[in-house]
Amino acid sequence: MKIYTKTGDDGTTGLQGDIRISKTHPRIIAYGTIDEANASLGIVLSYDLDSDITNILHKIQNELFIAGADLSNSNLDQTENRVSASMTDSIEQAIDQFEKELSPLTNFILPGGDIAASQIHYTRTVVRRAEIHIVSLKENEKINEDCLKYINRLSDLLFVLGRVINKRKGKQDIIWKP
Repeated sequence: MKIYTKTGDDGTTGLQGDIRISKTHPRIIAYGTIDEANASLGIVLSYDLDSDITNILHKIQNELFIAGADLSNSNLDQTENRVSASMTDSIEQAIDQFEKELSPLTNFILPGGDIAASQIHYTRTVVRRAEIHIVSLKENEKINEDCLKYINRLSDLLFVLGRVINKRKGKQDIIWKP
């Protein structure tokens, strides 16, 4: 199978169900930003991380692929969604587990510290942007609502993981000084 099809040369792309839409459509922007977040996690995974963090990030990469597939589906009534509430529950459980290692926040912190923590904070901002695009899509079209909840919670997990990575690497949180 060839990687190029030439079908997108007119500025459209295909969705599930043989539907073609503009590459500027909110649906494409939403799942394209999910893809960007996934690629950014690939960069994070290139660093030396503890296995528990590596394992959850690999799991998240697979789940982001599923979220992108659900968001590419404009025929919600005809197909089964795969992003579920249990996936969000799993993210919440991970947040709770990793937060046990951290002292409570008393200040805002800036992204930074270890290179892996800095990159995971960057990924968090991409996930936040994806969330905005998903909300924009939801305002005009039906989506799997669990995608939005999952992405919202994922950015929280990435924030916590940035702090955990810094702590484990002996780096202090960078306190915001107004």
